[in-house]
Amino acid sequence: MGESARERLGEWIRPDGGVVLLTVECQRGVVGPESALPELATAARSSGALRNVARLVAAAHEADVQVIHAVAERRPDGRGANTNARLFRAAARLPVQQHSGSTAVRIAEPIEVADEDIVVRRLHGLSPLAGTDVDALLRNLGCRTLIVTGVSANVAVPNAVFDAVNLGYTVVVPGDAIAGVPADYTPAMIRNTLALVATITTTDEVLGCWKAPRRAGREGPAGRAVGRPAGRSFGGSADGPAGGAVSRS
Repeated sequence: MGESARERLGEWIRPDGGVVLLTVECQRGVVGPESALPELATAARSSGALRNVARLVAAAHEADVQVIHAVAERRPDGRGANTNARLFRAAARLPVQQHSGSTAVRIAEPIEVADEDIVVRRLHGLSPLAGTDVDALLRNLGCRTLIVTGVSANVAVPNAVFDAVNLGYTVVVPGDAIAGVPADYTPAMIRNTLALVATITTTDEVLGCWKAPRRAGREGPAGRAVGRPAGRSFGGSADGPAGGAVSRS
């Protein structure tokens, strides 16, 4: 990532500039040792994606960046769950079920959930945003930039990215903090789809921005940081839709 691109990323994800970190379906029943989807769990762990999500969450806690965990679950009786696609019907037959209140829907290790984190649970659909409380929560938090991490690069992650862009958020995706199956599908999805609508970066680049010292002259009266106003930015920047692709993974 070039210096100017790094500076733009640093502005978008400044801890005091309206950034929220979203983890998608990083739950034991999906990416844990007893996953309902062992191939996906293996990809998330062997690629380092799950470890990188944990690193980002830990750094967000240190930097006072809000973390939201999006969890997919279903009632034991299946009420309200979708049945209108092969994916839903197949999931209903899996030996491990994402039942509300079970260990399968707890956030997986090594991710640590802090008291200030928000966990949003959905009983239907494919998207962590559509039909859930996430958008309203982001508005109330003054979010402008959403960092999307987790699984899968096949379905839930691109749904989250598209919905966030459609709602007017600038989206940042650390390419090494998402995973899908097969393993070579994730970089293809990033290169050919996500990079068109989101800023693609890396975990280390995000961590570097959060650890970087504040620039001189960025403080206003009474020591308050001068940044972008709260709320969302509608429309893209000069770099393209939703901020454009700063770098490609």
